[in-house]
Amino acid sequence: MKDGFVKIAAAAVNIRVADTKYNAKSIINTIKEAAENRAKLVVLPELCVSAYTCGDLFLQQSLIDASLDALFEIAEETAECDIIAVVGVPICVHNHLYNCAAVINRGEIKGLVPKLNIPNYGEFYEARHFFAGGERVETLDINGCEIPFGANILFKAREMPELVLAVEICEDLWTPIPPSCRHALAGATVIANLSASNEITAKDEYREQLAVSQSARLYCAYVYANAGGGESTTDLVFSGDSIIAENGAVLARSKRFADECVYAEADLGKLLSDRRRTTTYKNEGYENYVTVYVDIKAEETELSRYVDRFPFVPGDDKKREKRCEEILSIQAGGFKKRLEHTGCKNAVIGVSGGLDSTLALLVTARAFDMLSLDRRGITAVTMPCFGTTDRTRNNAVRFAESIGAELKEINITDAVMQHFRDIGQSADVYDVTYENSQARERTQILMDLANKNGGMVIGTGDMSEIALGWATYNGDHMSMYAVNVGVPKTLIRYLVDYEAQKTDNAVLKETLVDILNTPVSPELLPPKDGEISQKTEHIVGPYELHDFFLYHMIRFGSRPRKILRLALKAFDGVYDREFILGWMRVFYKRFFSQQFKRSCIPDGPKVGTVALSPRGDWRMPSDASVKIWMDEVNSL
Repeated sequence: MKDGFVKIAAAAVNIRVADTKYNAKSIINTIKEAAENRAKLVVLPELCVSAYTCGDLFLQQSLIDASLDALFEIAEETAECDIIAVVGVPICVHNHLYNCAAVINRGEIKGLVPKLNIPNYGEFYEARHFFAGGERVETLDINGCEIPFGANILFKAREMPELVLAVEICEDLWTPIPPSCRHALAGATVIANLSASNEITAKDEYREQLAVSQSARLYCAYVYANAGGGESTTDLVFSGDSIIAENGAVLARSKRFADECVYAEADLGKLLSDRRRTTTYKNEGYENYVTVYVDIKAEETELSRYVDRFPFVPGDDKKREKRCEEILSIQAGGFKKRLEHTGCKNAVIGVSGGLDSTLALLVTARAFDMLSLDRRGITAVTMPCFGTTDRTRNNAVRFAESIGAELKEINITDAVMQHFRDIGQSADVYDVTYENSQARERTQILMDLANKNGGMVIGTGDMSEIALGWATYNGDHMSMYAVNVGVPKTLIRYLVDYEAQKTDNAVLKETLVDILNTPVSPELLPPKDGEISQKTEHIVGPYELHDFFLYHMIRFGSRPRKILRLALKAFDGVYDREFILGWMRVFYKRFFSQQFKRSCIPDGPKVGTVALSPRGDWRMPSDASVKIWMDEVNSL
């Protein structure tokens, strides 16, 4: 339950039609099992106390009374369980029978939520037995207990304010405007759906689409518990197809035709973050709801859910290929528009033989192709100096030539040495001035060449670098259009590999593969024995960690404690706790101190949900204090 996580269960139960005593025992065992597995919420199917398929037996007083007795027995027998249970039961109110969900907690029936939409078509004839419930909440006296009854009830956990439960029943989800829409806008973060959805061909696919899309639309956890094999098969078959979805993704799903309980940890903190940032998600109608408090112990939730080491990179090969093509098209489309707007037919780009400039040149070539411009209008400039190795220089040359750009080599060593003499800098002192003088000299050359050719300078820096401030201010930090500004370092490798695999040009493919295998480096310090001496990730840390921190901080506003917890799971067996914490300190220090560079970055296209443009997604003062975040990191 800490950090916004809560373990949830959805269960099909082994029942018998109209055998309420048997069903009660089965339900009690399921609730106890879920509690033993440390779930804090368990949702069971529609009318599971009696069975959904009782038919005209629902008109028998004996079944109605027996179902009520069974409900109180379930509450009493699970009083010691640290869990909220939602159970389907027929309830007679004012001499009308309602299809209800009973919310049970610590031995009490906390509320009864009636089904609002009663199907009476096809194989369903519920209106023969049940009345449609209402939204308004009234208090019933049942067996001496005062129990709220109505659809507009929010069940809120005292110990976990993020957990606000609301209920809808089966058909309610299949309507044009499900009640869960109102529930979520009123504050519900978890929607329980007790269902008895029979099986027909391909219905399972549509059922999943409904549950998953509703969880995405409402930024909620959607728990769909479906009736199983214990129901009558006189005319229908039920499979126990239960689903736990969160914000458009399936966290857990049961096997069909095998009554089972499935578990997942919902991240309610993430859901609330999305609601906060989405200003069109309006909190409204809560004044029409009654809040009922439930009690569960606040304790650590053991995470079994998958935590992706590379949140910017799809794990599935087909999805990754599709995403790569989409991102390259966005990048090239953005630059195409800039070329059209300016009437420019020339581009200047510095190529180093590294990943970033390689991607930028690939994108530039795409944009030129989109406009049917000659690729010879692309001037690829390699500018060797103190740290350039033969490997990177040769790769830059081969790459530029194989892609059809005009290659220009300008050695900047003499120019930088003259600059050193002008400012009194020793060439033997490998400090920040030594390094940045090279970066700024290169940018000056690119800018002046662009002026000379009537072109524009294409930026090569990526989002990970600008997040860390790993760019020389007014050096590689500056350009006329930054095509990579929305792409994180961990994704760039896959984009370049995608282009390598699809090309028919053998030289281009071979060169791209070698670039992929070259260590990431700015090459601003002299090589050792001809090899790269300055490896970026040895200085600022692994980009896979920084991209992970960046994603969870920006995308969901997660605090350091939660990000560390997720990182420990994602990088288990790769990095230990102290290693992760050490680079987390570096991340926060650099991210806050380097905002001034982000405040004036050039235009460039957003390609994903995380972006750092000061004109778009990330508007942060350059002098903001990092103290709150560092205090928490240092306390971990």
